[in-house]
Amino acid sequence: MTKSEIVNEIAVRTGLEKTAIADTIDNFFVVVKNSMVGGSNIYLRGFGTFELKKRKTKVARNIKRNTSLVVPAHYVARFKPAKEFATLVKDSKTLADKL
Repeated sequence: MTKSEIVNEIAVRTGLEKTAIADTIDNFFVVVKNSMVGGSNIYLRGFGTFELKKRKTKVARNIKRNTSLVVPAHYVARFKPAKEFATLVKDSKTLADKL
């Protein structure tokens, strides 16, 4: 599903203008990005958590050149679905039909 499809779906459900919905979604993404860049996790009850996960420094190998390189410690963004959301997806029969 694309952003425009999400905007259309919300517009049908709420009767609001598509431009207002698109602006709201854009601003939501800006807030999420800025919060995570600032080091904060975002908790959305019943949906999930956008969280920062720290990766340790590690040694990686370049097999073609037979060399090692150090990958420094860094953070990665991750989404962890809420338990009820994960259960809905797991038990979904329509999803299994698509796969």
